[in-house]
Amino acid sequence: MVPAVQARGIRDCHINVDGIRTHYLEAGDGDPIVLLHSGEFGGRAELSWEYVMPVLAESHRVIAPDWLGYGGTAKIHDFGGKRARMMSHMRRTLEVLAIENAHLVGNSMGATYLAKMAANPALSLQARSITLISGGGFTPDNAARRATLEYDCTREAMVRLLQALFADPVWWTDDSYVDRRQAAATEPGAWEALAVARFRSPLEPPRSEFGQPDDTRYEAIGSPALFIVGASDLLRQPGYADRPASQISGARVATVPDSGHCPNIERAPEVCALLLDFFKNAE
Repeated sequence: MVPAVQARGIRDCHINVDGIRTHYLEAGDGDPIVLLHSGEFGGRAELSWEYVMPVLAESHRVIAPDWLGYGGTAKIHDFGGKRARMMSHMRRTLEVLAIENAHLVGNSMGATYLAKMAANPALSLQARSITLISGGGFTPDNAARRATLEYDCTREAMVRLLQALFADPVWWTDDSYVDRRQAAATEPGAWEALAVARFRSPLEPPRSEFGQPDDTRYEAIGSPALFIVGASDLLRQPGYADRPASQISGARVATVPDSGHCPNIERAPEVCALLLDFFKNAE
C-alpha cells in the first residue's frame, strides 16, 4: 500500500507571472529550497514532492512551482522554443517570488532543466546549491522511456508509465495511487499540453530529445552540486551521472538502493536525509 501523505502546513498558492497564471506550493520558514518536479504525463509539484516537503519545511522555506504547462500553471506550449520558454518562465517565477540564493532541487525533467539553467549565465540563476535527482547526463531512448511517452489517457497506459518510473510494484498496484495519477494526467488541458510537443512541421526532420548527446556545459556550474541516482532506474543507464558530476568542481553522486526514477517519491526519507546533509555542508 502506498504510504499516506502528511500535508503538514503546505499552502496552495497562485501568482501572475508576466500574464501567466502560475501555481506553486509553499511550506515552512527559513533559508529557501526550490523543488522542480518531473515531466511525465500528469507530472506536478504535488505528486513529485508530497513526501519531501513536510520534512524539509521543518527547517527551511520550501517552494515547489508547477512548470509551464503542468499542474495548476497555465497549459501553454511554445512551438518556437518549448524548453527555453519553460526555463525562462521558471526563472521569472523565482524573481516574482523574490527567491534568491536558494537550494535548488529537481527530479528528472526538473533536474535536467535545472542543470541547463545553472550552466547558462543568461538565465541569471543564483543557486546556493543544486541537486539533480535522476536528471542530467545522457538520456537513452529505450522501452521504458517510450512507455512514458506513449501514454494515451487509458488506465493501462498509466500503469505502464508507473512501471517505468518506479522499482516497487506498490506504486502501480495500489488502485488509489493509480487513480490519483490518472486524474492528474487527464484533467482539462493536461494531456494536450504535453502531447502537443509531438507535432512538427513536415519541413522539419524528425528528432527526439532522447537518445541525443548531452550538450549541457556542466563545467560552467559554479554551485555545489549533488547527483541523486536511483539504483534501479529504468530510464537511465548505470553510471550516467559520473560524467557530468566529474565536470562540476566538488560534485558528488549518491545512489539510493531499491529505487527507480523517482527516489524523491519512492525513497523519500533517504532522499530527505541526503538533501539536509548536503545543504548543511553547502552553506
